[in-house]
Amino acid sequence: MSGFTYRDAGVDIDAGTRAVELMKKHVSSTYIPGVMGDIGGFGGLFQPDLSGFKNPVFVSGTDGVGTKLKIAFMMDKHDTVGIDCVAMCINDIACLGADPLFFLDYIATGKLEPEKVADIVKGISEGCRQGGCALIGGETAEMPGFYKDGEYDIAGFAVGIVDRDRIIDGGNIGEGDLLVGFPSSGIHSNGYSLVRRILFEKHNLKTDSFVEELGCTLGEELIKPTRIYVPLLRQAGQKCRLKGIVHITGGGFVENIPRILPRGLKARIDRSSWEILPVFAWLQDLGKVDDMEMFRTFNMGIGLIVAVSPGDAGALLEEFSDEKPAVIGEIVSGAGGVEI
Repeated sequence: MSGFTYRDAGVDIDAGTRAVELMKKHVSSTYIPGVMGDIGGFGGLFQPDLSGFKNPVFVSGTDGVGTKLKIAFMMDKHDTVGIDCVAMCINDIACLGADPLFFLDYIATGKLEPEKVADIVKGISEGCRQGGCALIGGETAEMPGFYKDGEYDIAGFAVGIVDRDRIIDGGNIGEGDLLVGFPSSGIHSNGYSLVRRILFEKHNLKTDSFVEELGCTLGEELIKPTRIYVPLLRQAGQKCRLKGIVHITGGGFVENIPRILPRGLKARIDRSSWEILPVFAWLQDLGKVDDMEMFRTFNMGIGLIVAVSPGDAGALLEEFSDEKPAVIGEIVSGAGGVEI
């Protein structure tokens, strides 16, 4: 009489081993100086080069992709959402002036499909390459009965480094400073619960529906990865003094900008100063969404904002003219918050 096996319970160890083999080439493509060892150990090893630092500080961040994953499930496309996961972590730590060093991922699913997991890690690796950091480890968990068939979740964790006297925390922002906004690639990875409610529940659209206003299928628009701003910020930091950096994520303009403002100051945003992406105007019309609700939910076409002195704003606009940045607002006296 044979007893139960782990596979009988829904966990396939052999599939996990195959997944690791399939992802190895993607992981190794992210390796930078400082990486020690290879995937498969009990922890990821990284030895930072501290020779250029006077007083190094490690900066960490963690996040996931959210319900944008539902779009990946609907499209059966899994090689880009990993970019979103990396972006949500390393863009955040870069807002403090940190340069990302390494990243770890966590992928959980009901039934492990090695090829699908390899596709997810392919995207994570691409995000790491874009940000110049290494993927040094992670975890793939098979949890039968916990997730619906074909579904999974992703989370990530990043560590970066910055000299203590170069930390950017907004403390030096003053009245009269300007806010320069850099374009987003689309919706990025926020507000998808509202997006799905409007498009799929209310209007019964499909991911393969061609949307004339967007010039592509609905799925192609919604799956666009979050833009990684780390290389841009590295370059911008060499060009001028960045007093504050805002990654426009969940909470949109309304919740994110105040996070860098000193007491007694507020941000005044001129919404006519940049071109709001067509996808947001289209969503707003279909969902009859209030203006302020749009700005507190979505990035509205601006994924990153930097606060600089008026004398530095022109240099940024010139340096990144191909990026089409814009002066989108200014810092004024007030009781905190954002005026749009």
